[in-house]
Amino acid sequence: MTGAIQDGVTRPMTAVRAAGFTKAALRGSAFDPLSQSRGPASPLEAKKKDSPEEKIKQLEKEVNELVEESCIANSCGDLKLALEKAKDAGRKERVLVRQREQVTTPENINLDLTYSVLFNLASQYSLNEMYAEALNTYQVIVKNKMFSNAGILKMNMGNIYLKQRNYSKAIKFYRMALDQVPSVNKQMRIKIMQNIGVTFIQADREKMKKAFQKLITVPLEIDEDKYISPSDDPHTNLVTEAIKNDHLRQMERERKAMAEKYIMTSAKLIAPVIETSFAAGYDWCVEVVKASQYVELANDLEINKAVTYLRQKDYNQAVEILKVLEKKDSRVKSAAATNLSALYYMGKDFAQASSYADIAVNSDRYNPAALTNKGNTVFANGDYEKAAEFYKEALRNDSSCTEALYNIGLTYEKLNQLDEALDCFLKLHAILRNSAEVLYQIANIYELMENPSQAIEWLMQVVSVIPTDPQVLSKLGELYDREGDKSQAFQYYYESYRYFPCNIEVIEWLGAYYIDTQFWEKAIQYFERASLIQPTQVKWQLMVASCFRRSGNYQKALDTYKDTHRKFPENVECLRFLVRLCTDLGLKDAQEYARKLKRLEKMKEIREQRIKSGRDGSGGSRGKREGSASGDSGQNYSASSKGERLSARLRALPGTNEPYESSSNKEIDASYVDPLGPQIERPKTAAKKRIDEDDFADEELGDDLLPE
Repeated sequence: MTGAIQDGVTRPMTAVRAAGFTKAALRGSAFDPLSQSRGPASPLEAKKKDSPEEKIKQLEKEVNELVEESCIANSCGDLKLALEKAKDAGRKERVLVRQREQVTTPENINLDLTYSVLFNLASQYSLNEMYAEALNTYQVIVKNKMFSNAGILKMNMGNIYLKQRNYSKAIKFYRMALDQVPSVNKQMRIKIMQNIGVTFIQADREKMKKAFQKLITVPLEIDEDKYISPSDDPHTNLVTEAIKNDHLRQMERERKAMAEKYIMTSAKLIAPVIETSFAAGYDWCVEVVKASQYVELANDLEINKAVTYLRQKDYNQAVEILKVLEKKDSRVKSAAATNLSALYYMGKDFAQASSYADIAVNSDRYNPAALTNKGNTVFANGDYEKAAEFYKEALRNDSSCTEALYNIGLTYEKLNQLDEALDCFLKLHAILRNSAEVLYQIANIYELMENPSQAIEWLMQVVSVIPTDPQVLSKLGELYDREGDKSQAFQYYYESYRYFPCNIEVIEWLGAYYIDTQFWEKAIQYFERASLIQPTQVKWQLMVASCFRRSGNYQKALDTYKDTHRKFPENVECLRFLVRLCTDLGLKDAQEYARKLKRLEKMKEIREQRIKSGRDGSGGSRGKREGSASGDSGQNYSASSKGERLSARLRALPGTNEPYESSSNKEIDASYVDPLGPQIERPKTAAKKRIDEDDFADEELGDDLLPE
């Protein structure tokens, strides 16, 4: 068919010879398509080792190895060796360039190798602080137009100028580098702009230092020697006494005080920013001041340095500085001792605080801060009348001493002189209009004076200043609850819970409120949180179970009672509810719980009998022991009265003290008597107790004295 004639046209035949097939194969030749029978190929001609191309390649290899060794030495911290290797690489690279120029055209020079050698050399110069050589090497790279994108290295040159504190040139080269970076490379542009900003800040630091040094050198032109009588001449002494306090002398004093004020203010402003730390900045200012005519201001700067440490809560450094200054002259000694007294007072070391307060007062009796701190130490010892005397003396020396005025108000409050205390805090309010502490104290005094409407009004002002204070909000809720306004009380108690969900009294009030309004499900979440805060108190878990029971969720109530029984197996109240609930639900566990209940009641009865028999047989020493026991009992009652009131409050909640209403008439095989009795009406005032002297110190805005 392939050779057939179609339409009179002869079609050529297709080739049938395969790859490697020849006619010679039919005559006995072997099949060898790869020509392997010819034998191995002839060896390649060996190249001459001393040829120029081989020398150039060998040199390139050596240069690359030297660059790598330089980088490795740098990473290991051996900067000197890294620089030597970089120099060797530079020398060999120049030899390589000359040989290439002799053999080939300049276009064949390896620019990448040249760039890497020069860049590594410049980097090593910079790391070894050889800034001039580094800049020269960078200039060689930047000026060579054959290196593309070499302009970015101007940023490195700017870094070197910044290290040399040549800020103008640093900014110039940063800006030149910024112009070389395309807009698509945003990260690099941001980093360069950050460097420009840092340079401006560094330049300002130097300007601030120079300006402070110029300020120190401004002459006062005040001759202090003319006010000292050189001889015993009566006429000269009379003239000296006459000019000691004349208008010219007063003007000189004002001028000197103004100069000292400017110097101190300037030092306070620049010290935290002119060096890497505020301490180094203060040290620089102190050294400059010591070398000037204002040498007495150096101690004041040291005190400011200690106060800065106090603000940063670095008390050890502050104490170290102040103890050194406490050995100086009387003025500096009084200031240092005053700060040390305040430090020890805040640390509750009242003995040391009193000792340093005495030193401060003896050094300068007219120092209101020292008198205030001395009053604080006396106040801490409970001698309120003597503390009031120190505060009054501080106010006589300085009527604007707000700390003394605040503390004397607290002292009058302790002495139950509420009108005088209110007068002090109202005066202080006229000075400090938005002080939350002052507003709170005024509200507290009105509460002690049994004027709840005024107390609420002032507490509302506190909320306007600090709207998120949970203690103030709970206090407002308590006052509204006393006034019978449950809706307002609920609002403020809920806000207090929202900002601080761990106040057990607020949680208790909210849970009781929802029980009163019969929203059992909402009450559950508050009692569950209370059980998390106080996991060892069984009453919270019983309240959760009671809420489930009152809401009709008997299965959940049963599970909660069982879980409570596992945690508190000796709780009789939990067992009684388990017996009643299992009986009403027809569960077999009722008999087991009834037996446990009976056993616990017998054990309780036996213990009571033993206690009673022990008291009856105590003999002649019983009276003495009873007197001691009664004294301990009174002390324990005072210490735990807050917890007892909370327990009484829980017992007053509906659902806790009322019996479970059963719909079943099944009898229980145990001597079960409902221990809770009829429902007790919940009192209208269920807020926490009024803040007394002992508890007020625990408030967030408490009676803490204000040290100077």
